[in-house]
Formats: sequence, C-alpha cells, structure tokens
Amino acid sequence: MPIIAVSNQKGGVGKTTTTVNLAAALGMLGKRVLLIDMDPQGNATTGLGIAKDDVDYSLTELLQGQTTLAQSIVRSPTAPVDVLPSNGDLVSAEVAMMAMPHRESVLKQALTGIETQYDWVLMDCPPSLNLLTLNALTAANGILVPVQCEYYALEGLAALLGTVDSVRQTVNPQLAIAGLLRTMYDKRNKLAQDVANELLKHFGPQVLASVIPRNVRLAEAPSFGQSIFEFDANSTGAAAYLALAQELSRRRF
Repeated sequence: MPIIAVSNQKGGVGKTTTTVNLAAALGMLGKRVLLIDMDPQGNATTGLGIAKDDVDYSLTELLQGQTTLAQSIVRSPTAPVDVLPSNGDLVSAEVAMMAMPHRESVLKQALTGIETQYDWVLMDCPPSLNLLTLNALTAANGILVPVQCEYYALEGLAALLGTVDSVRQTVNPQLAIAGLLRTMYDKRNKLAQDVANELLKHFGPQVLASVIPRNVRLAEAPSFGQSIFEFDANSTGAAAYLALAQELSRRRF
C-alpha cells in the first residue's frame, strides 16, 4: 500500500494543493484514501471542508497517545476522502514528542494495521525539516516532491534529496522517490520551460510525466473547502490532478 509523504523544504510549491487534489482524485477512482495533515496550519484539513478547530480529536491527540486512529479520523464532507485533521495544537504535540523514545517513529507506530483499511495514505508535510516531517518520512514508503518551475526550486530540491538519503541510511531504508512533480507550470514562460528541462536532464525517470499548470481555479478552491473536482471539474487543474492520480496508480511502491 502506498504511504506517500508530499514534501518539499521550500514553501509555496503546491504541497497542500497537491495533497488535497491528489487525494480527491484517487477517491474518485474508487480508492480508499486517508489524508494525514502533518502541518499545524491545518490547510489540508480546511481545504477538504473540515473546521479544523471544531474537531473532537486530531493528529495532536493521536501522536500523544490520547486517542486511537479510528477516533481521530474525520470524513471530508466535500470529497471521497478520510482525513486525520490538524490545527495549531500540533505544535504542542511536536514538543511533547521530543522526550519520547524512538520519537521519529511515533506516527509509524500509530498507523500500525492501516494497510487493511486504506489503499492510499497521503501526508501533507510542513515546509521544513522538523520532527513532524521526519515522522512522515519514517512512516512513508514513498515521497512525492512538488517542484515549482523556477530557479530557486532547483536549489531546494538538492537539499531535500540529501535529506531523503539521510533518512534512508538511518530510520527508513525503504523510502523511495515516488516522483518529482512539476507544479505551477506556465508553458508561455521561458524560465519555467528551462527549469522543467533541467529537471528532466538531471533526474530523468524520477520526473513525473504529469504537470500541474498555473490555474486560478486551483487557487480559489480551498477558500470554499473543496477540492478542484467539486469546485470546477472542467478546469485544467482538475484534468492535471486526475492524470497524476492515474500515473501514480500505475507505479509500484
């Protein structure tokens, strides 16, 4: 079963947009999907129509052993996806985890047995290498890296891949690159074309064929608590994320 961390240490590259819309696309394809919101900002939670501060339990309580996985999961009212929600309280959970034994594996232990319940698990990671991100990378068997097609994205990518190598050598030798995803792509922009070509040149088959375009409808959908499929199923953004879901479904993890 794919357990995918959607991660990039650089912010603003489309991590949450990708996690939410990929989860919704997989759900539309008939897959049982769990989205885990690893970011204290809780944007993936609200992006799927869940009031992050009104949930009974969240990832915070799960990581501190105060509740079970089943008690913490909420069904999205706007997409065929289950969500393990997060909010600002997650910061306190990260602090508490610092004193725990095997602190990098707390999430992995909490997800024990999840293979029988879901076909896909997607984790929306915060834009930094902190203990929450490390827990996601330890629990995952794949990492999906959104890469914005601009110059600085290449520098950030090198740092992230170094982190992946470190995680493989220490806590998770099974962690694979699920793919590098080109996001916010504008085919009219020469720099975007150049960066996309550089990615292909240096990383070859690790670069996914699917490309996520710049699309205003993708930017608007979260304010309505909807994925792009509920908000505008006919948009280019919806077509791109459906293609991504189909492409990843053909890969093996």
